[in-house]
Amino acid sequence: MIQLDPFLTRMPLIAILRGIKPDEAVAVGHALVDAGFAVIEVPLNSPEPFESIRLLSEALGPDILVGAGTVLQPGDVARVADAGGRLIVMPHSDAAVIRAAKAAGLACTPGISTPTEGFAALASGADALKLFPAEVITPGVLKAMRSVFPTSTCFLPVGGITPDTMEPFIKAGAAGFGLGSALYTAGKSAADVGKDGRAFVEAWHRFS
Repeated sequence: MIQLDPFLTRMPLIAILRGIKPDEAVAVGHALVDAGFAVIEVPLNSPEPFESIRLLSEALGPDILVGAGTVLQPGDVARVADAGGRLIVMPHSDAAVIRAAKAAGLACTPGISTPTEGFAALASGADALKLFPAEVITPGVLKAMRSVFPTSTCFLPVGGITPDTMEPFIKAGAAGFGLGSALYTAGKSAADVGKDGRAFVEAWHRFS
């Protein structure tokens, strides 16, 4: 059974590589690791996502948690595992996908936007809760949720996060973040991803 906590303890920032191609994946992955990242997600609506997951898993080894995002169907979980992925990230909180991930021994972070979704996801076995979309779920909403959820609940805001917007969420109780287009967009060079990745890592250390 994959444990998410040790990876988030090292650096609680998840790199979301939406749109990455297999021939770009390893260079970008190494740049992120060099910047301090420990968790990398390849959304399944990227070109050849399972091949990118396979290449990243093989290149980066067990010390880096590589997995899939935008996982919508339970049947995708086995394909992710077969490619070497060990993390399932979802935009929604479908209990069937969460249960499939946990049955396969994978870590799972479903997307939630309400307390009802969050408690249901935890009951299904979620390891952390992706607070999505963070553009409309404010730090005030996160603070209110934290007041009623178990203190051990790991909330990870995702959506529109930049180094400049992290501090209010951290003060409200965010345990980390998922980072999308401010970190990676399709075709972005490994060097530029590494540069922006370091800015996010520095912001985390500055504000946390």
